[in-house]
Amino acid sequence: MPDYLLPWTVLIGHIVILLLLDFFVLHKKNQVISVKKASYETLFFVANALLFAGFIFWFYKEGLVENPYNYSPSKSVVTYLTGYLVELSLSVDNLFVIAVIFTSFKIPSQYQHKLLFLGILGAIIFRALLIGLGITLINKIPGMHFIFGAILLFTAFKMLKDDQQPIKNEEPKGLSKFFKFSKVIDGDKFVTRVDGKRIFTALFGALVTIEFTDLLFALDSIPAILAITKDPFIIYSSNIFAIMGLRSLYFFLANMLERFKYLKYSVFVILLFVAAKLVVGHYYPFPEWLSLVVIFLSLGTGILISIQKGKAQN
Repeated sequence: MPDYLLPWTVLIGHIVILLLLDFFVLHKKNQVISVKKASYETLFFVANALLFAGFIFWFYKEGLVENPYNYSPSKSVVTYLTGYLVELSLSVDNLFVIAVIFTSFKIPSQYQHKLLFLGILGAIIFRALLIGLGITLINKIPGMHFIFGAILLFTAFKMLKDDQQPIKNEEPKGLSKFFKFSKVIDGDKFVTRVDGKRIFTALFGALVTIEFTDLLFALDSIPAILAITKDPFIIYSSNIFAIMGLRSLYFFLANMLERFKYLKYSVFVILLFVAAKLVVGHYYPFPEWLSLVVIFLSLGTGILISIQKGKAQN
């Protein structure tokens, strides 16, 4: 086995083990996930992401991974953690959309984990393709970093605009019409029979919508991570570990999304910084520690303001 295959084998093996443990041990039955259990699972997946940072250090120290940008072991770890936190921060907005999707299709709580699990499997494949495409574009097309920066700026301001408009809990008409989704829920089935005809259930409709929205969010997160690094291994590993923890994070925050509504403004600041880093950093590289400082300060401020505003309203 060539040395350069070892890190990818460890990464994929780690993810497969986590997926099997999640589906067959932690959630072998369709059950409603309590906030307490979700909090433990969130800590578990965060711990795994931090544990893999140790592997990152080892891979780059021993020269086991392709290192086109000559990262030192310490810089590779800082870059990995920065990418992980950026992806996790951008996922906050995704949590609100997932909540709306489940409400729109009236998905019972006990089936929501299964849909998110299958959504993760799709995300692992689609993110790999989009990351490869993004790296190719930014390396082959001059000025592509300006386009990616513009995408992030558009996303940031659109997010603020959408935040000021009420969210309507409606099924996406285009997708519903194309796939002929029904409102029928037949256990955890994706296809059932009604009046002798086979139809897609609401669970299938929610799954397709989740996959579609993840693709849309990937169009934002891929340029964001490319502002941090263009190293394929760090990009993919940080993305996947952030996505892996998204399910448990959703159930942990599901009942508290309204309490932390000011986190959207934190994500807005992070997007502005990442867009600036993508464009300006192309000529004047930013220190790696600055990204971590901006992320922690932005998220910490958003959480504190949300808590203080919540207390003032009660």
